[in-house]
Amino acid sequence: MSDTAPVTPSPSATVILLRDTNDGIETLLLRRNSKLAFHGGAWVFPGGHIDEEDHVAGAADKMLAAAQNAAVREAQEEANLVIDPEKMIFFSHWTTPIVQPRRFSTWFFVAAAGEDEVQVDGGEIHDHGWMRPEKALAAQKAGDIELPPPTFVSITKLSPFQTVDEALTSLRGREPEVFFPRIQKVSDGVCCLYQGDVGFETENVDASGVRHRLLMLKSGWRYEQPE
Repeated sequence: MSDTAPVTPSPSATVILLRDTNDGIETLLLRRNSKLAFHGGAWVFPGGHIDEEDHVAGAADKMLAAAQNAAVREAQEEANLVIDPEKMIFFSHWTTPIVQPRRFSTWFFVAAAGEDEVQVDGGEIHDHGWMRPEKALAAQKAGDIELPPPTFVSITKLSPFQTVDEALTSLRGREPEVFFPRIQKVSDGVCCLYQGDVGFETENVDASGVRHRLLMLKSGWRYEQPE
């Protein structure tokens, strides 16, 4: 076992923007520059590091307020979109597993998209697309796009909703989920165990009971969550 201390996660934030179409909701995904060391070429939600300028003196929840401001700022910098921080819903929080060399502590928000036209920065972001959740998941399964695990899980969770209003109304009544993945190898790939999974504390993927995990298998990814 390595004696090296875990890397301290960098605070960051992201926002999942939704819009209505005749076929159902779509979410905005941005394609990262393929030359970037971290998830280069992957499709992600707008977001990035929380900077000093994002912090608000006297805020009741200082990190949450800073995360909101960071998500708003990053959406403007990466995609030229203006978002009202007061209309964002705190959706989830993800911490990168301890074993990873680069780690992030990331606040995820959800908000309705405005009427602004997306204009990517051409530096960190090279492309964008509005995608139906099921089409994004199908594209990932086919190998056409790369989705980081938090993006894959978030899109899966949003896939049952048919309208933006339905999604936002439902999410306002829920507690934000907390994800601190514990990674275990399995025969066909990797299993990420999340809080609430029967095997989370013991890191036993074969334990019987409630499952809350992401199976990243060669045959395809599958998110399993409690009913």
